[in-house]
Parts: sequence; C-alpha cells; structure tokens
Amino acid sequence: MKRTLTKTSLALVAVAGLALAGCATGSRGGAGGGEDGGGELLTTTPAPAGEIDYANWNLPYGEPASIDPIKGFNYPENQVTANICDTIVQMQPDLSIAPNLASEWEEQDPQTYVFTIRDDVTFWDGSPMTMEDVLYSVNRNLDPAEGSYWAGSAANIASVEQTGDWEMTITLKEPDATFVEVLGTPIGAVVQQKQRVEAGQDFGNPGGGVMCTGPFKVKEWKQGQSILLERNDDYWNEDRKAKAKEFEIDFVVDPTAIGNSLSTGEILGGYDLPLPALSQLAGSSSGQLYSGKGMQLMGIIAQGDGPFADPIVRRAITRATDRQAIVDTVYEGTAVPARSIVPELNWEPTPEVEELREERLPDLSFDIEAAKQELEESDADLSQTIKIAYPSERSFYADIINEMANGAAELGLKLEPAGVPSAQFGAFFTDPEARKGYDGFVTINYPSSPSPINYISGIAGTGGDQNFNEFSDPEVDAAIEAARTEPDPEKRAELSVEAEALMMESMPWVPVAQLNVRLFMDDSITGVPASFVYLNYPWAADLGAAE
Repeated sequence: MKRTLTKTSLALVAVAGLALAGCATGSRGGAGGGEDGGGELLTTTPAPAGEIDYANWNLPYGEPASIDPIKGFNYPENQVTANICDTIVQMQPDLSIAPNLASEWEEQDPQTYVFTIRDDVTFWDGSPMTMEDVLYSVNRNLDPAEGSYWAGSAANIASVEQTGDWEMTITLKEPDATFVEVLGTPIGAVVQQKQRVEAGQDFGNPGGGVMCTGPFKVKEWKQGQSILLERNDDYWNEDRKAKAKEFEIDFVVDPTAIGNSLSTGEILGGYDLPLPALSQLAGSSSGQLYSGKGMQLMGIIAQGDGPFADPIVRRAITRATDRQAIVDTVYEGTAVPARSIVPELNWEPTPEVEELREERLPDLSFDIEAAKQELEESDADLSQTIKIAYPSERSFYADIINEMANGAAELGLKLEPAGVPSAQFGAFFTDPEARKGYDGFVTINYPSSPSPINYISGIAGTGGDQNFNEFSDPEVDAAIEAARTEPDPEKRAELSVEAEALMMESMPWVPVAQLNVRLFMDDSITGVPASFVYLNYPWAADLGAAE
C-alpha cells in the first residue's frame, strides 16, 4: 500500500507466509472450487443456537502493534479493531455495503456525499457519540500528525463537514463512484475524540487503549499473550449484539502449537491456518475445517530491466508453469491457479460481465506449446538469468519459484529463486534500492474494498497505493479513471473489465494462486463468516454456541 508503513506491514504478511485465505478463480487459468478444488466455497458458517459465556480465537501472525484503527493495515490489527470500532458503513460477508453508524447516505453529485449519522449510539463508557467524534475520526486520516496508514486511500477527500444536526457531508477532490466503500474500512472507524486526545502517544497501546462503539470492548490486554474482549451489553444495534460474553484473542504463531491447540480444544477457532497444521486439523474429532471465499492473491511482482521486465516473457513463463501442481502440493489444494491479479470474489456481485472477462482477459492456462509461441514475439535478451526474491525463512516460496523455473526451462530460460532474509526482504515494498539486482519478488496481497476497480487502481494506476514496482501506463490510467467515475454500476463493471484486461496485458504482477479462506472451529461454536471479510467486519460478534 502506498502509505510507507502499510507497505511494510504487507511485506511482513508475505514474509509470515501462513495465510491460506483467498478466492476461487474462473475457467481461463484456473477452475473454481472449494476443498481440494472441488465443492462450493462458503460465505458464512451455520448460525449459532444461542449465546456462550466464553470463547477464544487465535491470530497466527502474532500480537497487534496497535488497536488504533487507523494504525492497522495487517491481519492482527484489523482482526481485533473490526470487532471493537464501528465504521460509518459496514462491509458484509457477501461484500455488499450496509448502513452502520450512518443510517443512510446520498450522492448529491459525483463529488459530494451526504451521510445521515445515527443519534442513538454510545461509546463503551456510556457517553453519546457526537457529530464531533465522527468528523474528528474521519479527519484523522487527513492529518499528517496522526500518521494514518490509510492516508493514501483517503487522499481524495477534500473536506469533511457537519451540514445538519446529524448530517455529515464529504466532498471529494475528484469524482469517485465507489467512494462509500472506503468508509467501511478503518478510514470510517469512529473513536472518541476526548479519549484520543487524553491518551496522547499511548492511544491504541496497551496502556492507553481506545474508546469505541463496537459490539466488544477491551477488558484486558495481556502483552505477549492475548487480548480479552468483553461484550458491550449496551450496544446500540440490538440485532447485532455479540453472542459471547467474553472473547479472548490469542497470539500463538508456531504452526505446531496452533495445530495442537485447535485440535485439543485449548483454542476454539482461527482464520489463516498454517499449512503444516492442515492435515492434523482435517482429521480432528473436535472441530471442523471450513473453506471460504477469499480475496488473497499469491503472485510475483515484476521489476528491474532484465528479460522479466517484458510482459511477453512474464506471460510465457506463467503459461509454462504448472500452477495446478503448486496449488496441489504447496497449498495442499487450498487454492486455485489465479486467472487474474484481481480476485474472483470481487467480480461475484456482477456476474453479467463474466462473458466479457472471458473474451478480454488473456488465456493463462497451462500450455507449453502456446508459451513457446508467445515467447517468439519477445525482443528481450533471453540469455540473462531471472532472479525472483523471497523471504528465505519461508522455504515454500522456493518450492513455488522452482516450479516456475521448471516451466521457464521448457522455454529455454533460466529462472531461479533468491532467498533474502526477512528483515531485508520487507524493504522491497518500500525501497527500490533494496530490490535492485532482482527481477521480481513474491507477495501475498488482497483488496481492502469490494469494487474491482479500486484494486486495479492500487496495483496498476500510476502512484497506486499497492503499486510497488512503480508501474505506469497512460492507457491503463485512462481506463481506471473512466471506470471509477462512471455512476452507472453496470457500465462501471464493464469499464472495470476493460481496465483489468489492459492491466493483464502488461501483467505488472504474475498471478500464481488465489487462496481460499481456511477456517477451523471447535464443534462447540459456530456463526463466524467464512469469507475474507474478517478484516473489516465484526466477525466475533456472530460467534455463539452450536446446537
């Protein structure tokens, strides 16, 4: 993400290498499916039968650095803040956008949005949420002194003003028909202004905490161990009150310990299950593995000026790589070969454009002969070795790159993995100097909002917030602009396909695999979403006792 600290966070996610969440792909480059590539991926899990006194959960990436919502752009932080800090609108498990702290909104013109804010919301301490709190919270993303990791995504906001007793008007610098979605991310998370100011530098830390309006409040932060949440019994939304009286979020990172704790019931559930624990949990008699619709992409970010800088070479290597073998062996069937850089789940709300996508997107299916023919069109110096960097502590990336090397060898190319210590690898996402001498580097990435055009803009738009390799193409930029400013949803979807197709012709990233959500729950609990919405949705509030 373009905000520097966000980029670093995402790099650390890639380094951690534990995530198994993502989405099913289409027919040209991968077949959709659930468990082991077959079956239907889930959006939700069975509804609970009732409340529960206590439940616990695990964050496999470790302890949050902060629970200040605007300082979170990574799995640990967002999985916690999503349950404690309400946002102005709320992303649902099916990726639709629903009212939340705003009961309704209106687009007055392409640059002006008016929100009606609820007048019956209270913070955990019982004090009312005011319009001042709401405006202050959104404006924090525009204040450099606050250091919001979401500042890049909020950069199009020109002003945030109170225009009625319970009315907020946001004016944009440029038209954006998808703007409302971002208020379902931490950009729209509301905190109490008084407590934020009083906490000062300790805000969001174990000592200072936060004051929010969500379904859970923080009862205790046991540093290095867990965060204990307590149900907010005075929660403003009666229909969405938490079903667990207490909910503890643990920070176990060792794959073996995670597998053992889940299989024995010491920990009741978790997302992003580590690969080494899958076979153990699949055979558990105490709980169940779920495979959900995801939004994560494992890919290779191209950079440098060697042969891999040529889109023709990248496409040829992609077609020569047996990505199904990668899915079957490295990911143990918990993913599918990626059809595009954009996850399929982002396109699910607009199935009417599937035929257009089939027509416009390049064919990335495994075909050595087609790859050889493709490569004949390249003018690059194909004698140079292509070096793909990965965090050396995560050897499964080397397995993936070696499979790519096998395909490249079929084309007469030499491609090899290059292990880089994790501390050094993280800088690849922020410092062009750090990645000099390499032709590409691995990433696991995901969209933050539902609209495909937002992700396309982030990756391939000039200056995009996830454009790590400084890709720039005026034709792609124009296509992104046309889609983003189109008010008609159906036409916007068609224009988004055109932008995606242009991006995939250049292929700034090589898509390898789209990953399914991997979720485990003890048989005593149920209810959390199975889709990749748990970074922006209060998933723990849905958890309750199984029948």
